[in-house]
Parts: sequence; C-alpha cells; structure tokens
Amino acid sequence: MDIKELWVNCLSEIELGISKANFTTWFKNTSIIKEDAGTLYIGVPNEFVRDWLYNKFNKLILKTLISHEESIRSVEYVIQKHENVNKNNDSEVIKQITNINKELPLNDLYINRDDNLNPKYNFNSFVVGPFNELAYAVAQAIITNPGKNYNPFFVYGGTGLGKTHMIQAIGNIIKTNYPNKKVYYVSLERFAIDYINSIQNKNPNSFKEKYRKYDVIIMDDIQFISGKDKTQEELFHLFNTLYENNKQIIFSSDKHPNFIQGLEDRLQSRFASGMTVQIVEPDYESRVAIIKAKFEQTNCIVSDDVVSYLASALEGNIRELEGSLNTIICQSQLKNKSLGLVEVKTLIKNNIKPKKNVAIKDIVKIIADQYGISEEIIYEKTRRKEIVRARQVAMYILREDFNISYPLIGQKLGGRDHTTVIHSHLKIKDDLKTDPSLLQEIEKIRIMFK
Repeated sequence: MDIKELWVNCLSEIELGISKANFTTWFKNTSIIKEDAGTLYIGVPNEFVRDWLYNKFNKLILKTLISHEESIRSVEYVIQKHENVNKNNDSEVIKQITNINKELPLNDLYINRDDNLNPKYNFNSFVVGPFNELAYAVAQAIITNPGKNYNPFFVYGGTGLGKTHMIQAIGNIIKTNYPNKKVYYVSLERFAIDYINSIQNKNPNSFKEKYRKYDVIIMDDIQFISGKDKTQEELFHLFNTLYENNKQIIFSSDKHPNFIQGLEDRLQSRFASGMTVQIVEPDYESRVAIIKAKFEQTNCIVSDDVVSYLASALEGNIRELEGSLNTIICQSQLKNKSLGLVEVKTLIKNNIKPKKNVAIKDIVKIIADQYGISEEIIYEKTRRKEIVRARQVAMYILREDFNISYPLIGQKLGGRDHTTVIHSHLKIKDDLKTDPSLLQEIEKIRIMFK
C-alpha cells in the first residue's frame, strides 16, 4: 500500500473514534513524509502539535497504522511548514505557536540511505548515569577499536531507555573516525524482510552479499527474531562470517538473550560470547541530569524545586520523561515565561504513574523462593554467604525498583541500620557490572513482579 494512501485510510479511521474538534485541531494539517525501516515519519505544523500527538494520541496512531500495515513498528513526528493553517483556530494562539516553531536541521530529518543511521544520535546529547554507565563504557571501548573490543556487544533493557540512541551513536562515530569502514544499521524486522524478499526473488546470494560487505553491523530489536527459524539460520551464518573477519557486531533487545523465546541455542551462545549489558530505568540522580540537560538544550529556565519535583514524580523510561518535558517546554515558550511548580504540576498531572503498591514482605518472599531459602532467615543476623547475598539483593531491589527509603528498608529487614542498606545497595550495583549470573538472578526476580 502506498504510504500516502495508508495515512489517508488511517485518518479516516481515527476520525471516527475521536471528537470532530480533536480531529480538526490535531490531525487536519498532518501529512506523510516517508517510511523507513518500519518507522513512519509524519509531518506536523509545529512543536505544539508534535508534542500533543506524541503524548495523547501516539498509541492510537500506532495501533491504527499497524492494523493497516504490519511492517510499521514506530512513528516519528517531524515539524514542517504548512501554508494553509486551519483558519478556524484562534488567530492569536496560532501566531504564538508559529513564533515558537523551530524547524529541525535537515540532518535530523533525513536518515542516511546508505547506512540507515540518523545523524541526530550522538554522544554529545547522551546523558550518562549509573543506569547506563557500563553500556556507555563498552561503547567507548568499541569506538577505539571496532571488531576487537567487546565483540559482539549485546545491550538490552526496556523500551525508551536510550538503546537505539546509543547503538546508532556508536555507528555514527565509527563512520566519522574510520571513513573506510562500512557501517550499517538495521532492525531485525527489516533484516527478516530482506531475507524473505531474496527468497521470493530467487536471489539469496544478493542478500548474503549485501550484509557480508559491512565492517560494522548494528541490529536493533533482535527480540523479534523469535519464531523466525530461517531468519535465525541466516543470522547465524552471517554472525560467523563477520566474527571470523573481525567485523564489529552490535545487537539491541528488550530482554536478555537467555529470555528470548524460541531463540536457537547456537545463536544464544553467539550473543553471549562477547559483552552483554543491561540498561535500566534511570535513578533519581540520573533523572535530574537528564531533565537539566533537556532544559539547557532548549534554553528553558526552571527553578531547582521544579527539577526536583519532576525527577521524583516522573519515574519510568527516558522517552516518557522527555515527552513530559517537551510539554513543559512548549507551554513555557507559548506563554513566553518560566513556569512555576504549581503550573508544572497541573500540566503533567496525567503523565504521572501511580506508585507501585507493594508489600515489603511479599518482595522478600519472592526473593527467598528464588534462592531456595525460607523468608524468615533473611531477617535474621546470620552471615552465611548465601543468606547475605539474598538479603543484599532484597535491599537492592527494594531501593532500586520501588524507591523505598534506606531507613525503612533497614527497619523492615531485621532492624538494621540504614548504612548497612546503603552498603548492600552499592555492593549489588557494583557486582552487576562484572557478574552476569547476578544479572540473570535479578532479571528472574523482576519478572515475578510484572
């Protein structure tokens, strides 16, 4: 289906499901720019519309698009100038919105056709914190010696945590620092489609030649390889060819390779043969850094109490965090003033997720069961190695995943001092950087909470 026809069909369906006022205000002046590797780029007239579509209608838009075209995986909203602005809108508001409209540089709009890399992904705008510092360190090592340091590199974590940003930034820097090296970024879905097309066209050699000519292959969303047996076989042979020739291989996934269902053992083994690193949700301090960086980049001035409130209230992935920040920035520019704490709270109240309702004893029981011990023994003063490990993991998860205070954790886990809890939290955080088995243990425990 032609992408313009696709968007027309989707708009017709969306129009039936929302009010006429909403459709006219937010969808009337949108258009299709292009489709690339499963991402559909939709042109919008200004930042206000872009942020509103992303925050309020993104799920509806993506769901509707996928129902018409299964190959669509994501949507990007790109600001474009439009001559015919909706005349029914209030003229003064339109004038203000137009004044704050900032066109993106062309390099940010158009992905390089030769390598699929988006130049906007670089490390200049990449915030490093405890949640991603190991992955960042590995990325820097790879850049200094592609194909030799940490090959393959497998980075995993939940959606919206910066995995695509990181792996594309690696590709962009290698392309700049090593002009003779051929770099290629591809989603697993695109890779699978290329393979299927080569079979249908009775030209499988063209597929093999295309992918084996590169010095760096960056493959995103590898979890979608589940159930694709023939694609797994082709990836296995490609991996071996690239690896044997010291070509750098980089994968991203939303889960550890051990938890990708239907993944062949031989591929699982290949993925785990290099460096496997998890990116987790940013902690409070990292969220503060991300928020400050975002406001500085857009010259938006806010007070420290606003930053503190946002960092405490907006837990979750970076993409959701930035969506809320974009709303604040847009409103600040629209009103041409710095927003106060009360205004910010009102503006993002619907973006704040309710805190997890959890009982500490239930978490301790899950962890005890995972380690095959009784939950009562975790509260005791014993220093047996296996008990200490389970207790430290419990303290780490209570702090990291549920943001429970150090004193309360100590009180609930046997009346221990808060300094003991801090030590345990830091000990597990440090051990995770070098102990893959501990990483797997915590992954399994976290699955029980979902």
